Amino acid sequence: MKVVLSIAGSDCSGGAGIQADLKTFEAFSVFGCSVITVLTAQNTTGVKSISEVSAQFVKEQLEMVFEDFDVSAIKIGMLFSNEIIDTVRELIKDLDIPIVLDPVFISKAGSMLLSADAVTNMKTLFDYVTIITPNQFEAKALFDYDSNNNSIDKIKELKCATIIKNSIEEDKSIDILYSNKEIKKFETPLLISRNTHGTGCSFSSAIAANLALGKDLTQAINISNKFIYKAIKNAPNLGKGKGPIAHKSASMLL
Repeated sequence: MKVVLSIAGSDCSGGAGIQADLKTFEAFSVFGCSVITVLTAQNTTGVKSISEVSAQFVKEQLEMVFEDFDVSAIKIGMLFSNEIIDTVRELIKDLDIPIVLDPVFISKAGSMLLSADAVTNMKTLFDYVTIITPNQFEAKALFDYDSNNNSIDKIKELKCATIIKNSIEEDKSIDILYSNKEIKKFETPLLISRNTHGTGCSFSSAIAANLALGKDLTQAINISNKFIYKAIKNAPNLGKGKGPIAHKSASMLL
């Protein structure tokens, strides 16, 4: 069985972060390990508070996982601080496995989750990862992204691939992949649903799981797109806000 590691924050409500990643790994029949970077007090209506895990303890978690497991892929989510970013970079810079970075620093609502200097520091990870998966807000902050402007040239020059999530065209949701100076579009029918909590986390961890299973990047993204679409469509409709998605049933429908 392949082992996939998630380095991310904890969501006590179970819909996003580490919890969503582990559910996604299970859905694709890979074994999930986790290194927690922050603890959050949150639910489907929002985040109340965040408690940072020390960089030293993050390092110790990483050491224990790699001491005992043959990790086939890594998903990186919320890193929170410069010190944690530095710790993670020191680990991944010499690895030769697929690494998916979900650069979590702006929420879907547009709220900043990292300081400006930490965002700049996070960019130093790009040279060591396979793909980054920013949302529209994050792509704007990272690259001044607009699909119609010259920022696309900046993205094409990166060593890693980049997929910009959730463009909307008529009745379709479009993810745009920039890789090896090429552009590919991945389309799914547009779903209007309140049950989208943890979709970004689950999408990036699904890509990591499928890369660990030997899929190429295009195959991994295609499978992950279908997985998220079915997980939203079959969501259990829990909570008073943006509800969690259905990881297990989605995997059964692929």
